[in-house]
Amino acid sequence: MGGSYLSNPLVFLIQVLFGAYTLIIMLRFLLQLFRADFYNPVSQFVVKVTSPVLKPLRRVIPGVAGLDIASLVLMWVVKAVELWLTISISGMRGNLLTAFAWAIPELAGLAINVFLFAILIQVILSWVNPGGYNPAASLISSLTAPLLRPAQRLIPPVSGLDLSPMLVMIGLVLLKMLLLPPLQLLTGSPFR
Repeated sequence: MGGSYLSNPLVFLIQVLFGAYTLIIMLRFLLQLFRADFYNPVSQFVVKVTSPVLKPLRRVIPGVAGLDIASLVLMWVVKAVELWLTISISGMRGNLLTAFAWAIPELAGLAINVFLFAILIQVILSWVNPGGYNPAASLISSLTAPLLRPAQRLIPPVSGLDLSPMLVMIGLVLLKMLLLPPLQLLTGSPFR
């Protein structure tokens, strides 16, 4: 009884800390990929939090074709360690190697969720503060523009209302529904 009493809060704490750091690493990768404003205060925060680990890792793992492979590897390792600690504390079966496999669908789901929430936040900000400047809104716009632009070409605004975010969000949810179950099945992930 004592172990389960303490294990749930410990698992929660591990998931929050490791999950937040994984998200920050993913944001760094995506912001670099979409060439977001490096001098934005939010970008600077992301860079300062991830640089102490990424700088030495980049000496060993170089980028390929403009992709920051070191960020991808770090993200994968952090997520795998989080999952391994979670299963170890929870008493589930699995080892660090299986946690690396289980991390793949988890990271794919996180990437889709980043775009879903970024679009949702952008839509809400466009209603609350249209035309206003906010450093976070600027980064969100940089992140969502590559997804929204093609949708805006397909569906022009109707009576001044841009329906492209809805189309992209539906597409992202469908992608999540079609991509994650096969990945989870393939990796044997218990996190469904």
